[in-house]
Amino acid sequence: MGILSRLENAEVLDRAVAPGQKAARRLRPRAFRDILHGTWWGHPVHPMLVQASVGAWLSAGVLDLRPGNDRAARRLAGFGLLASAPAVLAGLTDWAEQHEQQMRVGVVHAATNTAAIGLYGASLAARAAGKSRALRYAGLTAAGLGALLGGHISFRQAGGVNHAEEVPHLVEPGWHALGPIAGLPDGRPARRMLGEVPLLIVRRGDDADVLADRCSHLSGPLSDGEVDDGCVTCPWHGSVFRLSDGAVAHGPATAPQPAFETDVRDGVLRVRLPNAG
Repeated sequence: MGILSRLENAEVLDRAVAPGQKAARRLRPRAFRDILHGTWWGHPVHPMLVQASVGAWLSAGVLDLRPGNDRAARRLAGFGLLASAPAVLAGLTDWAEQHEQQMRVGVVHAATNTAAIGLYGASLAARAAGKSRALRYAGLTAAGLGALLGGHISFRQAGGVNHAEEVPHLVEPGWHALGPIAGLPDGRPARRMLGEVPLLIVRRGDDADVLADRCSHLSGPLSDGEVDDGCVTCPWHGSVFRLSDGAVAHGPATAPQPAFETDVRDGVLRVRLPNAG
């Protein structure tokens, strides 16, 4: 893991981050970016989309083990190239909304996958079966390295995971008093702690909406965000959540925020998280 850890801290890669991020954020409209993030599905779509290309290229590699399969292998290579287009777009969109260490590894991840695409493209242009096969295996090697880096971003660096998943396991079941509701600003975000779990509270007169405060995308503090039209916007990457139920209105987040039930008794705001414990 030493090499991968060094990639995370390689500031020289930042030279590619800014222009890449700027290009990705030019994708319009926002609803299109939400589709690429997987907001509609509740799960990132990039890992799913890459399976089509990787599966086709791996299958081509199996066929290349025996002579006489060049035509079928070429078709699989071509299909993998076509399938790589939406996977690249989704990956670029997700990458542009990650933190700097993830983005540095992502630059190399993108470079290896670009190399794979180029090698498979060259394999289609090569007339000799032997040369075409060699290029496909080189492409498969590059794609495998790209998959390794993608796995590092997902599992070591927690890119794309639900950063609010642990909240129900940290909150005790039942009702919890948070203090007098009169002490909260009306219509503006406030932060309170429930044990070790930070909460976002937006008072609405004699009631309030309460969500887990750490954004499910990358743990941004929602209580530092803007509240408008019944939603809160994360100040870090712009994810938008409905205050009433924590649902994702806009990405890059795909997982909803844990939403607490509320009750005001004798002027004291109480909260309860369904399925806690």
